[in-house]
Order: sequence, then structure tokens, then C-alpha cells
Amino acid sequence: MKKLITLFAIIFAVNISFGQKYDSFGEKIKPNGAISTTDLAKKAIEKGTVDAKVTGVVESVCQVKGCWMKVKMEDGKTMRVTFKDYGFFVPKDIAGKTIVFEGNAKTKTTSVDELRHYAEDAGKSKEEIAKITEPKTELAFEANGVLVPKN
Repeated sequence: MKKLITLFAIIFAVNISFGQKYDSFGEKIKPNGAISTTDLAKKAIEKGTVDAKVTGVVESVCQVKGCWMKVKMEDGKTMRVTFKDYGFFVPKDIAGKTIVFEGNAKTKTTSVDELRHYAEDAGKSKEEIAKITEPKTELAFEANGVLVPKN
């Protein structure tokens, strides 16, 4: 009996160590080979547009549908991640989780109207939305697949 319990304990420990489980959204992707947001930013500056698999921490998610998220960058800024063809959404409660996502990054200028729309989706007040008066140029990412760790 002790051997059987020990065997189950070992199998359980190995499964936790090597078998990180993910919920998958969009296209099926694998977690291996992901680069950091810092490496992504460097490649995007060099090439203008980059196809990549990236890992990063979610700062916030659209609270209306889960139709976009912001991922923290190493420099303290954030990168908006949208989903290819508006074809899938992510859970609205994943802020703080380290995720893996794959797709295309590029520098994008977002209009005032679009920034205000995003602020509205994020639940910002009318006063905060009214303060948005200039377009913003930033790194943007269109993901075709996202992995969120199960907890």
C-alpha cells in the first residue's frame, strides 16, 4: 500500500512539474519557444512587423466581452493584444496571469475615437474618456492563439 501511495505521489509531482495545463483560445498553439515582450519590442523596432510567440503578464482585459487585453512590457508600458478576425475572446478575469500568445506585432497609431472606445470597454469614467485628446503610437499585437494557465 505504501508503494502504491508513493507511486501516485511521484506521478502527481511529475505531472505538476512537467505538465503545465492551459486553456486554449483561438488557434491551437504550444507554449514552447515563446520570447519575452522585451525581445519582441526589439525585433519589432528592427523589422517593423514581426510574427512571434510571446509570453507576458496580462495587465487588463476588455470587461465587455474579453475582446482585447493589455500585456505588460518590461519598460512599464503596455501592449494591446487583439484577436485575429475578432474570432475569439479570452476570459475577463485573467489579469495578473502569465500567458503565451502567438501572432503578429507591429507599431500602430491608434486614433482618439478608438482609444475612447477602448477606455469605455475598460469601464473608465466619462471624465477619464474625455481626457483622451491625442492619438497614441504603440506596439500592437494581433494574436491568432492564446494559452492561459489553468489554476
